[in-house]
Amino acid sequence: MAIQRMDNVGIVVEDLDAAIAFFEELGMELEGRAEIQGAFADQCTGLDGVHCDVAMLRTPDGHGRIELAKYRSPALITGPRDQPHNVLGTHRIMFAVDDIEDTVARLRPHGAELLGEIARYEDLYLLCYLRGPDGIIVALAEQLR
Repeated sequence: MAIQRMDNVGIVVEDLDAAIAFFEELGMELEGRAEIQGAFADQCTGLDGVHCDVAMLRTPDGHGRIELAKYRSPALITGPRDQPHNVLGTHRIMFAVDDIEDTVARLRPHGAELLGEIARYEDLYLLCYLRGPDGIIVALAEQLR
């Protein structure tokens, strides 16, 4: 077997507390926070002088996790935060939700903005893409049946 499971998705953010609050409002649970630095961090990232704060959040079912990282060093490299969905290498994280309209409404105070609108796919799903903290594209799907 090549892999056992997908462990987590890593996302670099500028404001760790705001990103944690956003994903907690979405329904994720904070597993913990840590400060990371040292030779092992440099070795696995290919960067020199890694010093960052990380937070691990998990989905309520316990199967999905996101690791948020705020770099102290090396310096954060920033780019456009409003890139469209079709930029090479840029994609999104999708979550299944019970009530898409309620979820969007709860995320708006945390800076979430719809990229389009809530769309119906046949009689199966309501779907939307929104931009969250630091430009992260989050997709939501509500199963209708």
